[in-house]
Amino acid sequence: MVEEIARFILENKKLTLELKNLRSDLKRAISKIPRQNLLSARSSSTDVGGKLYTKSEAKRTKTEELFYSNIKRCEEAVRVLEEFSKYLNPGLGRSFKSIRFKLYELERMIANKLIIL
Repeated sequence: MVEEIARFILENKKLTLELKNLRSDLKRAISKIPRQNLLSARSSSTDVGGKLYTKSEAKRTKTEELFYSNIKRCEEAVRVLEEFSKYLNPGLGRSFKSIRFKLYELERMIANKLIIL
């Protein structure tokens, strides 16, 4: 969603490319986690959060609201990956931390451009 905002709403080639590259970095880092660990960690049928839907999710109508909810979700997800990956490989934790801090910087850059719209 964040990449699409940079691409289609801001029409910003540089930010779109940075987000695309960051997505590739994330994919590479995740690929270092053994697939079995990823599969065994998820139980969709018993996930207590699977059916939760908050009122705020239904009220997002502005681009800025979509952007902020999605960038924060990305940052939180990468933080979780960072923390849990330290059990498997401390170096992998550093990779996720680097990605997270790049997200923070991109958040600032995109937010500044959204304010202008």
